[in-house]
Amino acid sequence: MAVLADRLTDVVGARTADALASALDLHTVGDLLRHYPRRYAQRGELTDIAGLEIGEHVTVLARVESTTKRPMRSRKGSILDVTITDGQRRLSCAFFGNQTWRERELRPGRTGLFAGKVTAFRRSLQLANPEYELVDSADELSSVDDFLSRIIPVYPAAQGLPSWRISKAVHQTLEMLDEEPDPLPESLRREHDLLSLFEALHAIHRPRSDAELTAARTRLKWDEALAVQLVLAQRRQSSVARPAPACPPKSGGIAEAFDARLPFDLTPGQREIGEELRADLASEHPMNRLLQGEVGSGKTVVALRAMLQVIDAGRQAALLAPTEVLAAQHARSLRDLLGDLAQAGELGAAEHATRVTLLTGSMPAKQRKQALLDAASGAAGIVVGTHALLGEHVSFADLAFVVVDEQHRFGVEQRDALRTRAGDGVSPHVLVMTATPIPRTVAMTVYGDLETSSLRQLPSGRSPIATTVVPAAEKPAWLDRAWQRLREEVGKGHQAYVVCPRIGDEPPSDKTERPAVAVLDVAPELENGPLAGLRIGVLHGRLPSDDKDAVMRAFAEGELDVLVATTVIEVGVNVPNATLMVIMDADRFGVSQLHQLRGRVGRGDVPGLCLLVTEALDGTAARARLAAVESTTDGFELSKLDLELRREGDILGAAQSGKRSGLKLLSLLRDEELIAQSRRVAAQVVSADPDLAEHPGLAALAAQTIDDERAEYLEKS
Repeated sequence: MAVLADRLTDVVGARTADALASALDLHTVGDLLRHYPRRYAQRGELTDIAGLEIGEHVTVLARVESTTKRPMRSRKGSILDVTITDGQRRLSCAFFGNQTWRERELRPGRTGLFAGKVTAFRRSLQLANPEYELVDSADELSSVDDFLSRIIPVYPAAQGLPSWRISKAVHQTLEMLDEEPDPLPESLRREHDLLSLFEALHAIHRPRSDAELTAARTRLKWDEALAVQLVLAQRRQSSVARPAPACPPKSGGIAEAFDARLPFDLTPGQREIGEELRADLASEHPMNRLLQGEVGSGKTVVALRAMLQVIDAGRQAALLAPTEVLAAQHARSLRDLLGDLAQAGELGAAEHATRVTLLTGSMPAKQRKQALLDAASGAAGIVVGTHALLGEHVSFADLAFVVVDEQHRFGVEQRDALRTRAGDGVSPHVLVMTATPIPRTVAMTVYGDLETSSLRQLPSGRSPIATTVVPAAEKPAWLDRAWQRLREEVGKGHQAYVVCPRIGDEPPSDKTERPAVAVLDVAPELENGPLAGLRIGVLHGRLPSDDKDAVMRAFAEGELDVLVATTVIEVGVNVPNATLMVIMDADRFGVSQLHQLRGRVGRGDVPGLCLLVTEALDGTAARARLAAVESTTDGFELSKLDLELRREGDILGAAQSGKRSGLKLLSLLRDEELIAQSRRVAAQVVSADPDLAEHPGLAALAAQTIDDERAEYLEKS
């Protein structure tokens, strides 16, 4: 018999265990049995071929439509071309090297599981030398126990380790599995009508009915949801263990002076969230709040008003940005918004003025020394910086409030490091900001240790942004037109961005696919080609700090027509005169990132245009993502679409292959009620048993599920 902690070598044999370890990083019985099927094929129902990604390893259940043989051009031999179909779309399978004997097996009408890496051939999708298992007759089925049932499990697989080999190993392991104490208390299982772990593991891999499969998935989702919520409940409890510096509002101070000179009206949302922050900061209970809002919704003004309340209380605020470009932009924006209220110690400074200090890792020694002195002495009421603010040599006179911009760029540990900067025995208030709208379930799971506020209304004056996909491989003339369109915008006195996924000074890759378009390649091509004569600047993360600042200033002041950049301009950059953005290899970016990028245009009184250039083929998941971005500018709607495209689907690809993660079944899109229930249960358990000393099963479950992988997955979700 075997238990979950046993090594697979003792259960499935050394050869299979080695294959599972090297291909999928599965080493124990528990690893294998938690490697759940991501899809189930029903006998007679074919897999939807739409949405395949080039480069991913997939397993599809399809029917052979035709088989043809043709000679190889480069050398002797022949190629067998087999076309498979789901009834709607077709997929080509090419068998090289005189494998014509397969023609007898792969006759039209046969059905099978086909596994391989998706490639492109003559602008069509293809599987080269795929492995396959025919499943449409009793003869084939009798040799594979895994496929005897009506419901066929299809596993995340890898090259050389197809789904049916994994299925055999799972079947063998389940036959030897011994029942162990269940990590979920019996009272909880009874209250929510949950299967035991032993029953659920059998049913998830060998379901006898759809109802049994649903029950198994529900139980195993509970394991994942509760593990996350237990960790978050512990974090919430520890975050309030130390008091925060109380910063009550003060009449006649810098906050009131700033509000009185604002040249625009705050939106109702800005005022409402401002009142929430006002109350939070006045309390000794540490604020831990997430402020999410559309690109351009005015989060910076909300955060600044809160920082000024802290300064009125005689304390300091810090703003942490993910890049030096964004940190410098924030520092400039805060100074511009404050005007003479940011000129403390200078001639002409306003009454109650403070100072905004910038601190980054690549600053010249003299500037860095002064910035450190401003922070430590309290001369700077607001300190803006990158992760350099987390350095052990950085100290503050009286830090009471920390604003973290674009939290998804930082780990939880980095946020915690700032919490220790307020001094002995206290924690600063923390406000986390993101321009990536987050569905409620993600907020409960990813940012479950934070209260959430949402800014949905855009300030008046923001112009609409149109988005168009430019399929460069299929319609190269469209790309030519994109550069013409850019010249037209510049001719009207406007400016444009060209965004690339890569800098271009990276070492060469051994990957066979074309590398992503690079800034250092595109800029000279444009200068000497379609954009000749225009003033073009280059911006990327590895430029020296002074050079980055100089380029950004030149673009902001209209001295450059076009800025060719990486995603360093993704957030915070505000140039109202920029009206057009061309994103090269747009399929290399995520949905939310594309939405953030296009938010850099349309910030003035002229409508913006974003062109998504791609070589991704029609019908692929990559094109589906781009079509989603093209279809709407509603960031909250896009966040749901992004979640659906990335976490659900019939085709199992590389994104789910060979990557162990504690969250495998839980759908942040569809399991809202289950997540909410687990959050309530976790809060009750941790309130009574903070260290889970009386719940060893739950403690072990949380540790197994939420390991180092949790940070990587949750922070990027």
